[in-house]
Amino acid sequence: MTTNGDAERDALKRDEVGRLGWMALALTPEMGPTRIARAMAKLGAERVFEATLTELEGAGMPAGAAQFVSDGRARAAAEKEVKQVAEAGGIFLTREDEAYPGRLLEIYDPPAVLWVRGDAALLERPGIAVVGTRHPTPYGLGMAEMLSRDLANRRMTILSGMARGVDAAAHKGALDAGGKTAAVWGTGIDVVYPKENKKLAERIVASGGAIVSEYPLGTFPAPQNFPLRNRILSGMSVGVLVVEGGEYSGTRITARCAMEQNRDVFAVPGNVTNKSAWGPNTLIKQGAKLTATWEDIWEDLPTQIRLQLEEEMEAAGQIESKPGGSASLFEDEKPMPEQERVVLERLRRDEPVQLDMLIEGLEGTLGSAEIFTALFELELRGRVKQMPGKNYVRCF
Repeated sequence: MTTNGDAERDALKRDEVGRLGWMALALTPEMGPTRIARAMAKLGAERVFEATLTELEGAGMPAGAAQFVSDGRARAAAEKEVKQVAEAGGIFLTREDEAYPGRLLEIYDPPAVLWVRGDAALLERPGIAVVGTRHPTPYGLGMAEMLSRDLANRRMTILSGMARGVDAAAHKGALDAGGKTAAVWGTGIDVVYPKENKKLAERIVASGGAIVSEYPLGTFPAPQNFPLRNRILSGMSVGVLVVEGGEYSGTRITARCAMEQNRDVFAVPGNVTNKSAWGPNTLIKQGAKLTATWEDIWEDLPTQIRLQLEEEMEAAGQIESKPGGSASLFEDEKPMPEQERVVLERLRRDEPVQLDMLIEGLEGTLGSAEIFTALFELELRGRVKQMPGKNYVRCF
């Protein structure tokens, strides 16, 4: 006689075998997301290890891949990988798992398996992918940080690739706001790239964020991995924000993926004389939404998502209803001291101003001590950022 407890255990065992089957095919040579999906549709995840060589080949597997599964090597590799993922503090999600990001399933070739460190539930939340060049201008860095900070402060997840430049600035902006951010890697979740961002990766996970990859543990940063991971960035998002990017760049690939996936594309306009402005300026000409502030993105969000985020902010005390039923996202700001206002007006977003030039330009208006004090206060409030060589730029 079969009891309810026995049935539950059997169901759990089948589920574990099925998840192992997905992992096994993800680790099988010559098997990409499309072939894996086709094989699973014909065989079923639970039957992967029971199928004969003929059945495996009949499910669309190349001969070498079918042999890899049939002789047990795929299962052994999967069991080893699952154990190592757990030891590394990560998890894996298959397309059949409830926790797999729903938006990612909408794209043409979603990964068969996702490796995740951190909070996997974060991947289901409304998010904006922020992408751009690895060699941004001070203006580009400032805009990426500012927009990411403002959107994260409104409970949107900031998605990016944790590369140098715009990506890193986007993650930092979200973290500085106390918000959530997820990094999609082109390496295994145990291989930090670039290495200089190791502390950033640790900070992302520690703050309740996530690191995501479709590649097994130990995968090194092969150049071909990064264009492929861009479809995941755009696929998990409700929209993609392009800050700076050249004519031939990964940023352009991500924007194209977003368009193909029917995601909104936003772009920060740039100086037309700067090569990095080619990408966003061209996208704007092609119909991308010109973006200068967080409101430009907010007003284009689907109504259901916007209402969800506003309800969450209201519950957290971030929005206070005012007489007449209107709501404000900001508290009344204190007026800026005159000397800070004068210094801020001399600074630009797109070009750093050297300290000596600033002092010289304000000679007769403010003394050097007043300028130092104003810069210090503006930096503390995030209005100004100091660059190498005592150069200063406005953040917004």
